[in-house]
Amino acid sequence: MTKHVAGTLALSALLLGPSVALAQGGGMAGMPGMDMGHPIVIPKGAIYTKADVEFMQGMIAHHAQAIVMSRMAESHGANPQVLKLSNKIDQSQIPEIRIMQEWLKRNNQYAPDTSSWHHMQMAGMLTTAQLSQLEAAKGVEFDRAFLNLMIQHHAGALQMVDDLFAAPLAVQEVDVNVFANDVVTAQTAEIGIMRSLLGKLPK
Repeated sequence: MTKHVAGTLALSALLLGPSVALAQGGGMAGMPGMDMGHPIVIPKGAIYTKADVEFMQGMIAHHAQAIVMSRMAESHGANPQVLKLSNKIDQSQIPEIRIMQEWLKRNNQYAPDTSSWHHMQMAGMLTTAQLSQLEAAKGVEFDRAFLNLMIQHHAGALQMVDDLFAAPLAVQEVDVNVFANDVVTAQTAEIGIMRSLLGKLPK
């Protein structure tokens, strides 16, 4: 990991406040990279399901990586429109991580911290090679790489929501339902903005 990415993650963790440290371990069923030391137990009579818990846990990691990506924009010479979008993603996803962590804790489930993106590979998340590509880019090259990779990242989040809605009995708990639908609304709109910005970049 580069010093810049490590520093960005540290800043994200600081802004998010105290968090639960991830233990090392293998993958939990249905969640590549999740920690086997934190099994999901659904209380009798609960409205939420295992799929709901996995979605919230996975989306914390997904959002945390998006924040790392977004915080590269200023130091990599992003143009004003790309910088404005990256700041919006950063500022909107920090409180959403808190919402997910609080929901998990309220339901006595394991709440990953912002380092969880190192241990989990959810749909659309960047590989190590792609993160290195983004870190190495500057100016217009960064703008193009950032927009293309963030479109991939957002599309992965939409796939996670689709998978959640396809899971039996999932998304019946009101907070999960509202949050999942908010993800679709916000990230679909941002994909449209990013495609428009891509079309305006110098060839």
